[in-house]
Amino acid sequence: MPNSAERPRRIRVDREGPLLVEGPVEVTDGDGVVHESHRFQVAICTCRRSRTFPWCDTSHRRRQTAQESATPRPSDREGGEET
Repeated sequence: MPNSAERPRRIRVDREGPLLVEGPVEVTDGDGVVHESHRFQVAICTCRRSRTFPWCDTSHRRRQTAQESATPRPSDREGGEET
């Protein structure tokens, strides 16, 4: 469904992922370069790890905090139980 004055553009925010924007869209980056997409919905990167920035390439899924990577999970320990 196209956007119009009666139906504004819809943007969904996901704390763990990209901004999902109903398209088509035109995004101007910090250097003034204009990126266009004519898709019905686009994912705009918010983690800045995307190789296709400003578009999301799901790089945020590979992100781990230092604490998560340093703490072994119970299944990683011998016997699979917490001690």
